Amino acid sequence: MSTQPNQSLYMLLLHQPHPGPGPTPEELRHIMARFGEWMVALRAKGIVAGNNGLENAGKVLRGHRGATVTDGPYSETKEIVGGYILIKAGNLDEAVEIARDCPGLDYHLAIEVRPINQRRED
Repeated sequence: MSTQPNQSLYMLLLHQPHPGPGPTPEELRHIMARFGEWMVALRAKGIVAGNNGLENAGKVLRGHRGATVTDGPYSETKEIVGGYILIKAGNLDEAVEIARDCPGLDYHLAIEVRPINQRRED
């Protein structure tokens, strides 16, 4: 995957609020429609390098060679990573500005913006 000159890759990690009373089906349709429109606009600008949602189940490994395996994500956590968007931006500030337009922020979603380390250690 190549980026344009002066562009780097940034991961937008979409943190869902702690499980609890979620949106009604009508509210969820509205939220997803707004999110879909935002993604279409990002793709039209050539900003999106990849994206996906994550399932609510998984495993967490800890210790030497993952000796301890537990179910995750943990229900006691305040936020769960529900998906990601990999974007191309000129710098971290630009990536943050792109993330600011995510409609999920209006519905208690938090977005973590992280630069991707693109150094290769071959």
